[in-house]
Amino acid sequence: MRLTLGVDTSSYTTSLCLLGEDGKIVLDQRKILEVASGSRGLRQSEALFQHVRNLPQLTHELTSHLEAHELVAIGVSTKPRPQGDSYMPVFLPGLSLAHSLSHILNIPCYELTHQENHIWAGLASAGGPKNFPFLAIHLSGGTTELTLVNRVRDGLGLEIDLWGGSSDLHAGQLVDRLGVRLGLPFPAGAQLEQLALTAPNSLPIPTFHKEGKVSFSGPLTALDRLVGKEKPEVLALSCFLAISRTLIKWISWAETKTTCRQLLIVGGVASNSLIRQELVKALPKWKLFFAAPQHSVDNAYGAAYFAALASHVLT
Repeated sequence: MRLTLGVDTSSYTTSLCLLGEDGKIVLDQRKILEVASGSRGLRQSEALFQHVRNLPQLTHELTSHLEAHELVAIGVSTKPRPQGDSYMPVFLPGLSLAHSLSHILNIPCYELTHQENHIWAGLASAGGPKNFPFLAIHLSGGTTELTLVNRVRDGLGLEIDLWGGSSDLHAGQLVDRLGVRLGLPFPAGAQLEQLALTAPNSLPIPTFHKEGKVSFSGPLTALDRLVGKEKPEVLALSCFLAISRTLIKWISWAETKTTCRQLLIVGGVASNSLIRQELVKALPKWKLFFAAPQHSVDNAYGAAYFAALASHVLT
């Protein structure tokens, strides 16, 4: 069987994915980077070093599959977003591995951005949108963007038009900073969600949107003031509902700019079940597509899928 390999070395996860020509994932390898207790993140140099250390461990697991099957193409994330000034050193270890394997095996290597990797993973795992253009929201610790996605003319790539973003914190930063304040390990999203699911009630946290710009510094300040005064589970639920209300305002604004009603939501924060429920309930006019939870968080599935499409591997 022919396989494609996806590689993604993001700010907090080392990811490899092998995809078969039947479209099924053969191997999905990830290692979350280690963050010191109480810390709210990693410096780029620290993350890069951990990727260099993690990649040999993860590639070791690929060996048996590559002995039994044929690797025919590689897809790799090279920078955060498809913009000229977009750059992060953390993507260099993955890029180096991908091009080295490409040269050694004499197979093509297809480059894409981390954001495109998320969108392709969403398209593959959510079963849509089937048609272009569509709107996409990317929610993570490093990105909060509303975009219009189209196909590149005469090509396979994506044309991503930025419509809006955050003026301060990203959605994932709000989640992680509150989680760390509540004593949870970083990244805090999964554990904060489990805490929120036990909450008996929520509190009204102010939210902000204006002409495509959202803000999460206000909600964080409001939640910070309540730490120690309210139950942690109530603050956790209030945090996710505040994010949901912000997104609903954002999407309602997008309704005034386009007749498109297809929306793909990707990124680590998009894996949250509470946010998904709130959006589905509040936006009946929209056809919402959510990346599968395991492919909302950082992964290399999108890169492997893109490589399979670019090399005409998928049957």
